[in-house]
Amino acid sequence: PTLWNWFIAVDRDRSGAISSDELEQALMNNNWSRFNQETCRLMIGLFDHDQSGTINFQEFQQLWSYIQQWKGSFDRYDTDRSGNISGQELHTAFAEMGFRVSPQFISLVLIKFDRAARSSLKFDDFIQCCVMIRMLTDAFRARDTNMNGVIQINYEDFMQMVLLNKP
Repeated sequence: PTLWNWFIAVDRDRSGAISSDELEQALMNNNWSRFNQETCRLMIGLFDHDQSGTINFQEFQQLWSYIQQWKGSFDRYDTDRSGNISGQELHTAFAEMGFRVSPQFISLVLIKFDRAARSSLKFDDFIQCCVMIRMLTDAFRARDTNMNGVIQINYEDFMQMVLLNKP
């Protein structure tokens, strides 16, 4: 089916736009489990250019392309073809994405994003994790004017940075 036909099928309330709830009902992980709601809200927020809380067909096309890119990344780093990203695979993925982090940080990421408590990430958890890391890194880099990996930030700016990057 075409992307338009899929959009129409996902738009259950026939509003001409897709909400995070509708998106959640439509997206599946490799193990046929649904995407989690937080990941769907995060992705809707990334592509909801008119701030309506939903995405129209044009925004949906962009989202679909984005998901396909993440699927390619996920498959590339899932070297054991388990359908999940292990801690070691995540460490490799982060390094190749330019994030130099410690094994302790990888452990923390797994604790925070692994909803199944299996020490690995399903596809939707991987998307959510990588998007959050990217958004926080971008916010950090915007404040790292000397480009030395150190920022000085006041409390309110820190809180604003965190809240603006929460799904």
